[in-house]
Order: sequence, then C-alpha cells, then structure tokens
Amino acid sequence: MDTLDMEIQAAAKKRTKAEEAFKRADEELRVLLVKGRAEGKGPSHMAKLTGFTREWVAKIAPQPKS
Repeated sequence: MDTLDMEIQAAAKKRTKAEEAFKRADEELRVLLVKGRAEGKGPSHMAKLTGFTREWVAKIAPQPKS
C-alpha cells in the first residue's frame, strides 16, 4: 500500500465519522424542532434560530394535531 492509498483510506474514515456526526446532530435538531412546535413555537421563530427556511422547519415539525 502506497502513501496515496493510505491517504484515501484516512479520508474515507474521516468522511464516515463526519457523516455519522451529522446524522446525530440532524436527529437532535429534528427532535428539538418537534418539541418546539409542541410547545407552541412557530416555524418562523425556529427558522430564525436555526438559519433554515421556515418551510423546511414546518416540514420537519408540522403543526401538532389538536
């Protein structure tokens, strides 16, 4: 195995770890957005907090059913 092979393997491992970290953070955010909607926070408010669009927040955390 040459240096380039080792660099490719290292980069692939780094990417896998980053993807796993992203998935955990994404799930945490989604749970918190749903919790926020359940507590009466609107999608516009949470969009300002997150930097995501209001539409994306509303899609992830729709209005809870009464």
